[in-house]
Amino acid sequence: MDEPNNVQTIVQQAIDEYMRQDSARREPAYKAELHEEKRRREQMEKRINELVEENRRSRAQAEEAQRSSAIRNELQKLGVTKVDLAYKVVQDGIIRSADGRLVARGESGEQAVSEYLNEFVQSNPEFLPARIPGGTGMTGAHKAPAQGGSGGIDLDKISPSMSKEELERVRQEILRVASQSLRGA
Repeated sequence: MDEPNNVQTIVQQAIDEYMRQDSARREPAYKAELHEEKRRREQMEKRINELVEENRRSRAQAEEAQRSSAIRNELQKLGVTKVDLAYKVVQDGIIRSADGRLVARGESGEQAVSEYLNEFVQSNPEFLPARIPGGTGMTGAHKAPAQGGSGGIDLDKISPSMSKEELERVRQEILRVASQSLRGA
């Protein structure tokens, strides 16, 4: 009975030895494959992180563009003529709240953007169009025609078929108006 045990032990040892040699032979390939998979996974994770960051930046830019547009539109509705300048003044006071709405941080705490901008425009009327035309530097629109000129040229009557004298008179009137405009500027 000792012999079957001995044969069985020898066969078992041979199989174990074969398995060890086979594992030792395959182990470098497994390690290389595992290393390659790890490298691919790390590359994919890096790319995903880049895409997430790019998406975050794009969303931030879109939100800023929407915020800027909303502020500018509200300023235009209020009649502001110098929209870009007014926007630069008020932009820091307007933020997006936790629920996504645009709100203004004023002296009285948070308030609606339209209220904030309305108060701003009321307290800064220089951003609105002039109420009374005229003032220093204003050129007279209703001046009497210059002496020596016939004044009052009808633009609809200017055509290539005009006589040389009429064309010269039109040219002189255009020069007079242009030089007055340049002096007034």
